[in-house]
Amino acid sequence: MKTILLSGAISMIVALFGTRPTITVLRKRKLGQQVRTGANMPAHMGKSGTPTMGGIVIIIATLIGYTLGHLFTGDPITASGVLVLFLMTGLGLVGFVDDFIKLFMRRSLGLRSGAKLLGQATVGVIFAVLAIHFPDGYDLTPASTHLSFLADFGVSIGTVLFVVWVLIMVTATSNGVNLTDGLDGLATGASILVLAAYVIIGNWQLRNDCTTALAQNCYDVRDPLDAAVVAAAVMGACFGFLWWNAPPAKIFMGDTGSLALGGALAGLAIVTRTDLLLLLLGGLFVIITMSVVIQVGSYKLRHKRVFKMAPLQHHFELVGWAETTIVVRFWLIAGMFVALGLGIFYVGWFPK
Repeated sequence: MKTILLSGAISMIVALFGTRPTITVLRKRKLGQQVRTGANMPAHMGKSGTPTMGGIVIIIATLIGYTLGHLFTGDPITASGVLVLFLMTGLGLVGFVDDFIKLFMRRSLGLRSGAKLLGQATVGVIFAVLAIHFPDGYDLTPASTHLSFLADFGVSIGTVLFVVWVLIMVTATSNGVNLTDGLDGLATGASILVLAAYVIIGNWQLRNDCTTALAQNCYDVRDPLDAAVVAAAVMGACFGFLWWNAPPAKIFMGDTGSLALGGALAGLAIVTRTDLLLLLLGGLFVIITMSVVIQVGSYKLRHKRVFKMAPLQHHFELVGWAETTIVVRFWLIAGMFVALGLGIFYVGWFPK
């Protein structure tokens, strides 16, 4: 528990005080957001030039918080924790390249979709392959080749299908957070809520670990404590960053941050054996992603749009909702999904 609190506090302080000089550096180098023209969003034109790539701060603060938290408490760094941080940092690097192209080449769309997907897939495959190695003394690896909801279920799907499943999770989650990152503070606040859930889940799994207290509903998870530590470190970094990212934002996380946060959430779901539960915990990301799927599908099939604009948050902007109203209400929706997911997780623990 000390490592969880310390890692979260350190990463929050680093992000809180590290974002201000980052904003200054980005402004001096004129590395600001390029707003697409013709987007029918005049309110967003005032955001043009706002420093972006702030996700760098979130990643660095997380790594510092995680490392120092372990150093000060003496708790061992684990394979599960390192792999989730690798996934987060690797996807953050893909996002950084995307942001770099947008800013330095003045191409608002950044990386081509195929190149971005290839980058995400490469990082995801490396993570998936490594995650089924490094068994501990109980022969538990960071991930298993089973599907999971509240815990593993069914038979093993095998290594190849497991890698495919991880790729689906990683790309869907990282792109879901990326699509949500369209309004000041929206993706950051929603991510904080889901990360808080994983702090609770990791801590609960630690207290009901099969390797220490064999019981009917114990959890076969390799490193539940370190999963909670990683979640706390990322959450702390998001808290510190949100101070500057809240409306009106002084800095945006960019694809560097949104892809990294999506990777962290997917990684945490995999190492805590809660793959499908992430659909509930991250329900807001699912809704926003589906709004894009529905919009594109409807236009291609019927040549009609369901929403005034997708992702969904921009539809409500065009309806006339204030940006802060949308952000707060979407945070509330995210919180309700997290409460529902945690409730199901908790109820599922009780003996039948």
